[in-house]
Order: sequence, then C-alpha cells, then structure tokens
Amino acid sequence: MEEQYTLVTETGINGIRLDKYLSDRLPDAITRSFLQKLIKEEQVTVDGKLQKANYKLKPEQTIQITIPPAEETAILPEDIPLDILYEDNDLLIVNKPKDMVVHPSAGHYTGTLVNAIMFHCKESLSGINGEIRPGIVHRIDKDTTGSLIICKNDESHLKIAEQIKEHSVKRIYRGIVSGTLKESEGTVEGNIGRHPIDRKKMALVTKGGKPAITHYRVLEQFKNAAYMEFRLETGRTHQIRVHMASIGHPLLGDTVYGNAKNPYKLNGQTLHAMTIGFIHPTTGEYLEVSAPIPEYFNALIKKLR
Repeated sequence: MEEQYTLVTETGINGIRLDKYLSDRLPDAITRSFLQKLIKEEQVTVDGKLQKANYKLKPEQTIQITIPPAEETAILPEDIPLDILYEDNDLLIVNKPKDMVVHPSAGHYTGTLVNAIMFHCKESLSGINGEIRPGIVHRIDKDTTGSLIICKNDESHLKIAEQIKEHSVKRIYRGIVSGTLKESEGTVEGNIGRHPIDRKKMALVTKGGKPAITHYRVLEQFKNAAYMEFRLETGRTHQIRVHMASIGHPLLGDTVYGNAKNPYKLNGQTLHAMTIGFIHPTTGEYLEVSAPIPEYFNALIKKLR
C-alpha cells in the first residue's frame, strides 16, 4: 500500500524550503533526495497545489505527501558477508555490523541486512512483514552493532514477535556514555514518542508516546566517560540513546542526542546489542546468544583508561 503523510506548517515557519522542511519532519529513512524525487514526480502538494523543492513555505500551510508502494522496487539478494552467531531451520541470529541498515526503505534498497539474508537464506524467510522486510522481527539502528534475530518461517516469526510484545525477551546492551555517574546503577523510566519539533528524533514525552524502561549499571568509570551495561524491559525506538541523554549522559558518538562535535571522531553512537535470549519457537527451550564486543569499543576503552 502507498503511504500518505499530511503536515501543517507551524505558526513560526516562514521561508524554509519545502524539501528541507519535509526532510526534518518525516522519518529518517525517507531521505531528502528521495523527497526531491517525489516532488518532481508530483507526489507532494502544498495547499492542494504542486510546488518545486525550493518553494518557500508559509505558516499554517497543509502539505500532503504520497509515497508509492515500496513493492514497486524489487529487493534483490546480495552476496554480503554475514557474521552468524546461531542458525537452525527456524531462525538465525546475526551480529550486525556498524553502518548497516536493517531493511530497505524509501530511496535505500541495496546494501541492507535484508539484501544479505535473502542471499544467505534463499527462499527460507518469513513473509509476515512483506516484501521489504522478510524475516525481520525486530531491528536495531544503523550505527548500533550486535545481535539480531532473523525468522525463517511465519510460525517462528509469530512466536518470537509475541515474546517481544510481552517484553519477555532478554536484551542486554553495552555502551560508552559521557560524564561521571553518581550512582553505579539505576533505572530510567519515561514515555518515548516523536520529538514535538524535530520529527526525526525521539524524546521523552508527557503526553502520548509508549512506556519505556531502561536499567543500567556502570562497568567501568573513566575520567569523563563510563563503560555501561543496559538491560531493556521495553524496546522503543532509540530507547537507550534517549534515556541516557535525558539524565545527562548521552552515548559517545551520538551526534543526534549528544555532542554534535563528536570529540572522539566516532562513526555513530557507541552502542552494542550484546546478548539476546528467548524461548525457541520450536523446541520450547531457552536460547541465549551473545555477540562479541566490537574491536572499536575495546580500542576506545583503552584510550579512555
């Protein structure tokens, strides 16, 4: 199905380009170049009229965007190496590398984890999430490394999705945050939803959003940073990044929620999905798999000591 978005410009908006405005407020998977393509293809209107990408917006204008079905673009298998932590007839668990998008999205159809698993699994992937996300039952950010479950059939997908929904899946992350923590362990709670102004970001919200709980403990405290372990009770978008930033300790390398200058010249946030544990959909036995700490983590920790 096609996707449709309707936005109304804020009272204070005046003179911002149409393409930039949309890029700032639509999901980050929708790139500015893809939006410019949609505008050229007459899929965007402002107050019911077609406009160019550089059109200067005025307050209280209604913008309508139509994104054609992603199925129109074939998602092809690609021979991309996978770091497989576990595999059987029902599922596999991979150690996702840094800078790899999990599934194709508008304007981004190659080089993703889905392209890689389609090559590896051939026809053996669940189809519940459709052509764009075969086998994908959960996801982690592009710059987050670590354990990710891929389902090979619909029955496994449904059973694992139910465990995720019930928050019974064990998820342990490792990360490096800025600053000195007063307490060696603690819990951050707060509903997470879209940022009221910057729609590409998530934020703690007082109205709406979804409940989120993150437990943390300090593994090693450095002068101006800390090596941390996180245990998730929930799995909201950007949960650890938002929660740690909310208490003044954003993840190192996180230029979205932390220091935009990125003093350690890192490639995205220092976050690793280390351990995942769940009830196997066929055997009924508990399965737990851990992804090794990435080498850049170890190198940074040595530098911080």
